[in-house]
Amino acid sequence: MTTLPAIAGDATDASAPRFTGAITGYYYLMQDQSDFGVGVATLDRGRLHLEARYNYEVHDSASAFAGWKFSAGDAVTFEFTPIIGGMFGVARGVVPGLEASIAWRNFDAYIEAEYVHDLNQPGPGYYYAWSEVGWKPVEWLRMGFVGQRTREVQNGRDVQRGVFAQALVGAITFSVYAFNPQNGSRYAIASVGVRF
Repeated sequence: MTTLPAIAGDATDASAPRFTGAITGYYYLMQDQSDFGVGVATLDRGRLHLEARYNYEVHDSASAFAGWKFSAGDAVTFEFTPIIGGMFGVARGVVPGLEASIAWRNFDAYIEAEYVHDLNQPGPGYYYAWSEVGWKPVEWLRMGFVGQRTREVQNGRDVQRGVFAQALVGAITFSVYAFNPQNGSRYAIASVGVRF
């Protein structure tokens, strides 16, 4: 799920990195299973990226990650963050992953991918991914296409596809995602995020 960008601001010492971050809540409005919520919090200082999640990989489990950001570009910008973390709660295990984005003018693409191996469950782990392709017609609005591969939504589809819209109001981002809108396995996600 898209982590919200940090707010640019003045620092007392321009050479010292400052802390930035975001807290985002997602509510899954399901058609054929119980609704549920997901929480994600990020904290960044310079290239260091820290992230905590709840109900993300597995219901009733939390995860914590650390990563290191690499970025480049001027007209076309890239950001690449390898992460490593662990799950605890109902599920437990080590979770390696990657968050990456590319942007050009008003267009961008984002992917978040990880391999989850639950030590409490026998057998192989699974691959999870969330991806977006977005367009910003105006500064406060972003819309586009979204896809995810997850075990948390169980409706017979391996990859969930949909559309999304996000509105930025100051440091708050409101988002709506509509998955599989053309068939009976459709569902929606509403989210609110605050950047600091």
